[in-house]
Amino acid sequence: MTAAHTSTLPKLFDSLPEPFAAGFDPDAPWALLGGPLDDALARLPSAAIEVRLLPEVHLAGDRIVIGRGARIHPGVVLEGPLYVGRDVEIRPGAYVRGGVWIGDGCVVGASSEIKRAILLPGARAPHLNYVGDSILGAGVNLGAGTILSNFRHDGREVRIGAGAGGMASGRRKLGAVLGDGVLTGCNCVLHPGVVVGRETHLYPGVQLRAGIYPERSVVKLRQDLQVVAREAREVR
Repeated sequence: MTAAHTSTLPKLFDSLPEPFAAGFDPDAPWALLGGPLDDALARLPSAAIEVRLLPEVHLAGDRIVIGRGARIHPGVVLEGPLYVGRDVEIRPGAYVRGGVWIGDGCVVGASSEIKRAILLPGARAPHLNYVGDSILGAGVNLGAGTILSNFRHDGREVRIGAGAGGMASGRRKLGAVLGDGVLTGCNCVLHPGVVVGRETHLYPGVQLRAGIYPERSVVKLRQDLQVVAREAREVR
């Protein structure tokens, strides 16, 4: 039996911020992306921006909150409803689409895209990442090029795992739920419906199919390389 077919969910988060703690279901953590996230964003004021934004930062939509100490670089596009906590850094060219909650101390990197997601304090998507319909636990770090895919090609409900043992999510769009301290290597791709327990590390280039992966583990990628000599070419 592989880790992806584990039937029970591992512990994911040591704590959750106030908007989400009451609505958290440990048997369906992805449910936070539904009503609890909608409710938290609906309670935001129309605009509460506590930092000076450069003219090159583009705002769209309503209910955009940005906390003290946040650094929003030129070329960033922010769509409401959106919560950005204190001391967050959003780097040049990032696109944060509506329906996102970014906790204190998070980093959204250059040319990264965040859509319908929750980033708990200290989570980082710092380099060329896509985070769609996903939850990043506290201290998560996505390696450069990590993609959290959120939609099946056939448009069907995303299930956590395949076959009869898979768990229904009730969602057509669902990326990954990563527990506190998860680290991904560069160019990892997580298919829709991945749950990774806290403090697990993924090797660079790993592709995770939908399923549940245990906490405090290492997911390794093995590949065979063949190095052959090039034929000498005649110089004319």
